[in-house]
Amino acid sequence: MNSLTQPSNNRILVIDDNQAIHDDFRKILVSQRSKTMVLTQVEAAFFGESSPAGFETSFEVDSAFQGEEGLAMVKRALAADRPYAMAFVDVRMPPGWDGIETIKRIWEVDPELQVVICTAYSDYSWEQMTAQVSQPDSLVILKKPFDNIEVLQLAHALTKKWLLNSQANAKLGDLERMVNFRTEELLQEIAERGRTQAALRVSEERFSKAFHNSPIPKAIQTLKEQRYVDVNDAFLQMTGFVREEVIDRTPADLQLWQPELGAKIPQRLQQDKSIQNLECQVRTKSGERRTILMSVELFNQGVEPYMLVVAQDISEHLHLESQLRQAQKMEAVGQLAAGIAHDFNNLLTVIQGHVSLRLASPRLDSEMTESLKQVLSAAERASALTSQLLAFSRKQIMQPRPLNLNELIENMSQMLRRLIGEYVHLRCEGPAELPCVFADPCNIEQVIMNLAVNARDAMPQGGQLTVRTAPVETDADYVWRNPEARAGRFVCLSVTDTGCGMDPLTKSRIFEPFFTTKDVGKGTGMGLATVYGIVKQHNGWVEVGSEVGHGTTFQVFLPVTEKSPEIIVEKPEPLLPGGRERILMVEDEALLRELVESVLVERGYRVLTASSAVEALQIWNEHNAEIDLLLTDIVMPGGMTGRQLAEQLQPRDPNLKVIFTSGYSPEAVAGDFALQEGINFLPKPYHPRTLVQMVRNCLDEAKRERAGRGGVDLGKAAANE
Repeated sequence: MNSLTQPSNNRILVIDDNQAIHDDFRKILVSQRSKTMVLTQVEAAFFGESSPAGFETSFEVDSAFQGEEGLAMVKRALAADRPYAMAFVDVRMPPGWDGIETIKRIWEVDPELQVVICTAYSDYSWEQMTAQVSQPDSLVILKKPFDNIEVLQLAHALTKKWLLNSQANAKLGDLERMVNFRTEELLQEIAERGRTQAALRVSEERFSKAFHNSPIPKAIQTLKEQRYVDVNDAFLQMTGFVREEVIDRTPADLQLWQPELGAKIPQRLQQDKSIQNLECQVRTKSGERRTILMSVELFNQGVEPYMLVVAQDISEHLHLESQLRQAQKMEAVGQLAAGIAHDFNNLLTVIQGHVSLRLASPRLDSEMTESLKQVLSAAERASALTSQLLAFSRKQIMQPRPLNLNELIENMSQMLRRLIGEYVHLRCEGPAELPCVFADPCNIEQVIMNLAVNARDAMPQGGQLTVRTAPVETDADYVWRNPEARAGRFVCLSVTDTGCGMDPLTKSRIFEPFFTTKDVGKGTGMGLATVYGIVKQHNGWVEVGSEVGHGTTFQVFLPVTEKSPEIIVEKPEPLLPGGRERILMVEDEALLRELVESVLVERGYRVLTASSAVEALQIWNEHNAEIDLLLTDIVMPGGMTGRQLAEQLQPRDPNLKVIFTSGYSPEAVAGDFALQEGINFLPKPYHPRTLVQMVRNCLDEAKRERAGRGGVDLGKAAANE
């Protein structure tokens, strides 16, 4: 119910010990039209209202004769939700409570009750009464004998006052509830704001930690002036500055990048609202230039816009990509070089073989002999060139053994001094105790000679050449910086000159076959390519440092071996007897096939030839009981290799001996079966003498094995007679 529409309350309680008084009040207050109209007009005049025509007020009057009874009636009225608006209370009501005591007790339970105290005596002064009661504003004194109009006036005024107080209290209650509700809302808003602020603080703390601890360089700049507000440690590490040098300064102040890039960033942000992976160059404090991928995002802090700049340093990534492309290019060129060398070796074997056979003839005149010697010399030089190609492609045949590089360099020192000339000073340095490496001495000598010649040519006016050895140990970080490196123990052979140096473009191509900066006719371009191939074949790698005008340093890393150096005893060259055994020779190169056949036939052997493995199988089926040795190339056309041919024939004849030949190294073609040079492998190009000696050794080994088993193949023995 609306507090302003609360109905009027005309309930009145009379508390007096005199029945006559009760009767008088009832006569005055119970509905009497004429009297009521008079009082209504008086009330209207008093409150400034118009007096309604025919208005009649009727009061509901209850009686109590003692204070205790009056209190009980007040309580019952409150319980029934029909409270009294006012009460007329006599001062004297023997033998019970007097009026003051009664009023005090009643106001304890109903403080809203308006009270008129009736008295004919001066029992209490006004000051005494107000001192004893708690709320004098609700108390009026009526002197006996009282006037009827005065009683009516008090009844109307005090019931009206009760109504107004009740409405005011109800309104205050509404306001209090509204205040409490709004207070609760405000408390919830404050709590929500507190949670929001706490979440914001957590978010800001997380951002700050992510920003400052990120391994990727990051910075916050103002959009308008591009001044740095904050940067993380990764940004400082990349640029080389300290925080105090960066904060409140611009990239232009620090000369981090070109001014046009600083103008480009706001333009891009205005168009696209963000920048993603913009590749650009950054200049560090030391002057070094780094390549970065820049990403920029806009955000507002308050009313001012800022830029979050992420600068991912990709310099090392680009460097590794360049190294990978170089390695892939070198690998591809190496495959090509190996193929060329293999085919060329077949031709050289034919040339060298035929020239050697003709030179052995006693009927040659001196002019023809000299001419053939020139041909043989040219073939040998060509053979050296193919060796360099195979070295570059890491398919050269090696004879590795434990090797002390200090001893090797000492043995070479006199030759190196003659090689580099008197205007270049040679200096050799190395520790007294140096671990051995497992390497081919001839190949390592070739590496040192090629690097020395390269250094000599870089110092036409003379200078110093330093050859230095040192044990080193590489870790994962070192490998990460150089993808060709491996972790472990190595011996580093460095060759340093004080020559003209190289620019980056030249340095990127020095290991390519046939690349040279020398004049036409003064270099083959295979020297450093050979170095690269030999070192790779030894499971090592090469690093180069050079600057124009500041010389060059080549560092060769070779893995350490735990094996001890071997003592090499040279054997005297054996005689070359022939034989009567039958040999199946398989070679797809016709000229080489004919040469081998003629060499072996000249030594008394009976030779069957085939151009492919398939053809060799057909010949075997016809002569299997007569064949003592299979001499076959490994790589042949037709879908079957020399190895596969041998695997098919040896189960048919366990005594069959096999010699494999190839222009590739045994490591390149062997796979998972064993090839040993001088035992079952003959590398191309080979000299006829080498061929004959190996064939004889292999056949003699077969005879010793049969003799050891206590039996002889009678069929083959008869065929060989």
